[in-house]
Amino acid sequence: MKAVTYGPFPPEKAFPLSDDFAKIRAAGFDTIRMFEMPASSLLDEAHRAGLMVFAGLRWNHYEDFLSKPSIFSSARIHLAEWLGKHAAHPALAGVYVGNEIPADLVRWMGPAAVREAVEGLIDLGKRIAPYLLFAYANYPSTEYLEPGNADFSAFNIYLEEKEAYAAYLRRLQNIAGDRPLVVSEFGMDSARNTPEKQAETLGWALEISHREETAGFTAYAWCDLWLNNGREILDWDFGLTDRDGSEKPSYEVCSSFKANPPPPPAHTFSVIVCTRNGGKRIASCLAAIARMDGQPFETIVVDDGSTDGTAALVAAKFPDVRLISIPPSGLSAARNVGADAANGQILAFTDDDCEPDHEWLVRLDRAFHDPAISAAGGPNLPPPARSERESVIRAAPGAPSHVLLDDTRAEHLPGCNIAVRREVFHAVGGFDPLFRTAGDDVDFCWRLSDKGHRLAFLPGAFVWHWRRPSIVTFLKQQLGYGKAEKLLQAKHPERFGNNGEARWQGFVYGGGAVRVGGGSIIYHGAMGQAGYQSIVNRMLPLRPIDSAFRTPRAEFLLRLLEILQPAARRWARSRWIMPQFQKPDFTELGTTHEFGIPGDETKFRNHYLQTLLAKGWNPAGETSAWDLEKDGNRILIATERCGPNLTRTLFRVSGEPAAARALEHNMKMNEPQMEADGR
Repeated sequence: MKAVTYGPFPPEKAFPLSDDFAKIRAAGFDTIRMFEMPASSLLDEAHRAGLMVFAGLRWNHYEDFLSKPSIFSSARIHLAEWLGKHAAHPALAGVYVGNEIPADLVRWMGPAAVREAVEGLIDLGKRIAPYLLFAYANYPSTEYLEPGNADFSAFNIYLEEKEAYAAYLRRLQNIAGDRPLVVSEFGMDSARNTPEKQAETLGWALEISHREETAGFTAYAWCDLWLNNGREILDWDFGLTDRDGSEKPSYEVCSSFKANPPPPPAHTFSVIVCTRNGGKRIASCLAAIARMDGQPFETIVVDDGSTDGTAALVAAKFPDVRLISIPPSGLSAARNVGADAANGQILAFTDDDCEPDHEWLVRLDRAFHDPAISAAGGPNLPPPARSERESVIRAAPGAPSHVLLDDTRAEHLPGCNIAVRREVFHAVGGFDPLFRTAGDDVDFCWRLSDKGHRLAFLPGAFVWHWRRPSIVTFLKQQLGYGKAEKLLQAKHPERFGNNGEARWQGFVYGGGAVRVGGGSIIYHGAMGQAGYQSIVNRMLPLRPIDSAFRTPRAEFLLRLLEILQPAARRWARSRWIMPQFQKPDFTELGTTHEFGIPGDETKFRNHYLQTLLAKGWNPAGETSAWDLEKDGNRILIATERCGPNLTRTLFRVSGEPAAARALEHNMKMNEPQMEADGR
């Protein structure tokens, strides 16, 4: 998606829609992003111009909307009423239900509660218009606020250094989980820089966004005209066109940009698929492989003693595939047979229940341009659910997952999506035949790491991986994984804890977007002021149940699997079902006292932080939910934007009640004129 933000403009200065949309389309844009819910006339004009539209739900999320239910209720009503009239319009692609809720207010209201509110808006929209796309436009200051049910992850990013921008996109690819990543805003102010610098920056941002496998890029903004909070903004010039409608150099840069496909592989590949009784699924796998880019490559199928006619099917329907039949020997042995027969420089393994993306090999090839990389892989994504059962199983814990040490280095890559240099594969001894059905890939990756080899992760090199077709077969799979863990524990005892579970150095991928939840650690920065507030979860969130199948029955089945799945693994591993519970740590937060001070745009949160710092208060710590502390008392501060030039700064004090009341008195005494005005 190549998008540009459009409006809002001062009404008396706006250009005719037909003129603007023709120029936008001529510049190669296919989508416009708006910050309000447009009228039918705009949607009609966009449709005539061949443009898709993302509407923006405009509501007052600059105040504490959780303590003022009318604000959030109004947002829900506005969304429902507008969708009721416009959801079926052919130009409408979807809706952004919010945009950059201020980080200080998120801390004030509670990150999990705010996330749940955003998810509620998305759920409402999907119930009314399930065929549209819904998202929340996040930004680095609330990276932890990703809604779990959005159709894609969207981030507004303003980074003016190439490498920093590329590195942050790699991080966001993992924050996004399974879903696509869209840059929902990127721009540069040509007034504080120059039009030429703006054009250069947009040029490399488009190129890097495509290279780093985002699903869309949104230039901010179409025109220098800008109306914000009822006032025309005159000291920003982010547009591709100026206030007179004349094109800037950045317009030409966007017009001339073409997203070229990845270059053909520089290495030769052998794709190896091992199967046993996979007759019902291997045809789809091999058909997907035949459609892949990156020819020529060889495809090898190792039939591990199938009794359902798999070998005959492969021979009849896929004559170009090298078929090797062996007696039943187990998955590891079959993979080793395929590797011994392969001619390629790179051995790429997948399973018979997978369908590689058509660019799988060309994206894997990128990693091997670095001679320090010995193996590489990407995500294995469950296809969209077609039934309640599929939706529940794809959301359940226990799916094959990669484990990441950082945004580009892997500790583990599943055997359904791993490629390795041929000489490295044989140097470490290939897969261990001890592992007949599972665990071989974990053992293989650990042995690679122990030998000093590096494993690369590429988010765009994905395969579709069908999960087990029923709850019974899913639980049987988990029993098999438990047996494999028992073998792994015997071979690598140093990598397991006393509870029998693997001790990963990295983060276990769960498929869901990385978001705040129980046990999350948020790095807010001192006093919550970090521009990039990152989150750390050791176990990354799982995929949610698809909205179309989210029913009480489905939720019950998922809760049941969340109990049975680890129990099945524990039983197979140690003949023990119950987990080892740890006594919870309850921390006494003390009593809290809240008050607010009205003000104007000269008295934001930072004004009060600096005032208190001067009085001897100290920052509370980078991961603290509080801003300041002193003598056992703690303070959290946030500022509401209540209208043009109107603010209200909120204070929450934890500690001795007398000290809290004294602080309130002293703070208000410092603002006598505001109190007198009643603001």
